[in-house]
Amino acid sequence: MNVSDMIGFAGVSILLVAFFLNLTNKLHKDSLGYILLNIIGAGIACLASVLINYVPFIVLEGTWTIVSVWALIGYYKNKKAR
Repeated sequence: MNVSDMIGFAGVSILLVAFFLNLTNKLHKDSLGYILLNIIGAGIACLASVLINYVPFIVLEGTWTIVSVWALIGYYKNKKAR
């Protein structure tokens, strides 16, 4: 396993942990923890995809990161509104 594989494995593992915690009702999809796990996991997975120059996953993970950042912005807007 090379460095880009290890980075990708870490990112995907974080995403899967977030998904599992959501499915088992430990983290709600709108919780700060879930959003942060998605940003971190997708960002790391995107980095690994850049390192191996695999464009389809750069697009996938980059979009996932951006959407998760959007959710983070919404989280703080909703928190401020309360």
